[in-house]
Amino acid sequence: MAITRMSSKGQIVIPVEMRKGIEEGEKLVVIRNDHQLIIEKIDEINESLKEDLEFAKKTEEAWKRHKKGEFKSMDSKEFLKELKKW
Repeated sequence: MAITRMSSKGQIVIPVEMRKGIEEGEKLVVIRNDHQLIIEKIDEINESLKEDLEFAKKTEEAWKRHKKGEFKSMDSKEFLKELKKW
């Protein structure tokens, strides 16, 4: 365990003792789960989780558009056809 803080720009420093096995420039994914942040190296995420994260991202984007009123009604067949486009 280590303590760090977030800058005014939203940046955090990963404490030196936590950086083992992480190279400079390596991509990380940050997952928020209520009050918890989970940081994973991209190369360590299995394919199923990658698909789940992509689905979650698309769902979140759709939810934001829905809240703004940017949506349309469609039946289930139309909806599934639209999903395949993504």
